[in-house]
Amino acid sequence: MNRSARTNDRSEFALPVTVTPALPAAATFGELDMPAELLELLAGHGLTEPFPIQAATLPNSLAGRDVLGRGRTGSGKTLAFGLALLVRTAGRRAEPRKPLALVLVPTRELAQQVSDALTPYARLLKLRLATVVGGMSIGRQSGALRAGAEVVVATPGRLTDLVERKDCRLDRVDITVLDEADQMADMGFMPQVTELLDQVRPDGQRMLFSATLDSNIDLLVRRYLHDPVVHSVDPSAGAVTTMEHHVLQVHGADKYATATEIAAREGRVLMFLDTKHAVDQFTRHLLGSGVRAAALHGGKSQPQRN
Repeated sequence: MNRSARTNDRSEFALPVTVTPALPAAATFGELDMPAELLELLAGHGLTEPFPIQAATLPNSLAGRDVLGRGRTGSGKTLAFGLALLVRTAGRRAEPRKPLALVLVPTRELAQQVSDALTPYARLLKLRLATVVGGMSIGRQSGALRAGAEVVVATPGRLTDLVERKDCRLDRVDITVLDEADQMADMGFMPQVTELLDQVRPDGQRMLFSATLDSNIDLLVRRYLHDPVVHSVDPSAGAVTTMEHHVLQVHGADKYATATEIAAREGRVLMFLDTKHAVDQFTRHLLGSGVRAAALHGGKSQPQRN
């Protein structure tokens, strides 16, 4: 299959040539080939008109096409891949340890977000969904897989562990989603991702969502996607127009006092520091100053992070 050359511009996809024309976008969810009860549940959540990435990709993903998409956070990409995955899996029953659909994500928090977003629709369609992430009980996750789960939402490391323990087999997976693939590459998960993808059904459907398509992501697309439908949400549509940016130049001795005053302002404040130690140290300072604060970083257990 003819593929376009790789680009060094990180802001744009190096798009593969699509041989089969994409199906037209859907103006409403009602136009899509989905069960009536699912449409009713979407409407109950106030969802009648799909977001652009959903409108463009769902007609094709519901038809079994591979999808290559770019969408910022909040673009609606979870339902863009999730609804198709659930609808196309509905009516089937997974054997113990042998899921039928897989969503790979880079972080535990994103895995939980995806699971939370898809759970109401999965329950409606009588599909069992298991979340497989590090930092949580591997025994409980093994139990969920042994009991049978049609859909697995996982981080690459923990899923690899479960496969190696023979608590999960991927040879029945015929719908695979990679969400935020570029972040998985940046975090060093690409060897595990490719090893997992090599175990799913080679003739299955693949959907990949990424902010960029360079280096490893480009290789993933060329190796695992077949004639994908390509959709990219305009980056300018994600520009925030209601945010102000300020730079404060302060002496080193005044940094804590200045940051504490900002943290103590009315409303919620999110502050980023450069190391885990700095986060813990400054959180203790804020608490000692009477500011309600909590630390969040990768050195904490999953229950603490939740």
